[in-house]
Amino acid sequence: MQSENKKFKAPIKAISIIDEYLEHARVWVFHNRGEQKVYISSADWMIRNIEHRVEATCPIKNEDLKQELIDILNIQLKDNTKARILNNELNNEYVKRKDKEEIRSQEEIYNYLANKTY
Repeated sequence: MQSENKKFKAPIKAISIIDEYLEHARVWVFHNRGEQKVYISSADWMIRNIEHRVEATCPIKNEDLKQELIDILNIQLKDNTKARILNNELNNEYVKRKDKEEIRSQEEIYNYLANKTY
């Protein structure tokens, strides 16, 4: 496969978070004209998985669980400490903090879930 084929064809927001815990968020959120649909999947959309393995995807119907997954995904997208932007140049630069408070998604997700248990 030529390197040109690996480039994003349309602008997307893709980040990678490398921190203390290994995480592979496989949550898809489709806005669907205001009627969000949320799916979880075993695949991480790498060619070796999509083309050479059996993977499964399923919709999340429970509204509470759907919202929790969206909340966690939003926390990850706000990470400005361990997140790197994935782009066509493959330079994977850290997200710029822009004088904002530090957000380390793994710690924030822990706090979010801990607060839900009380």
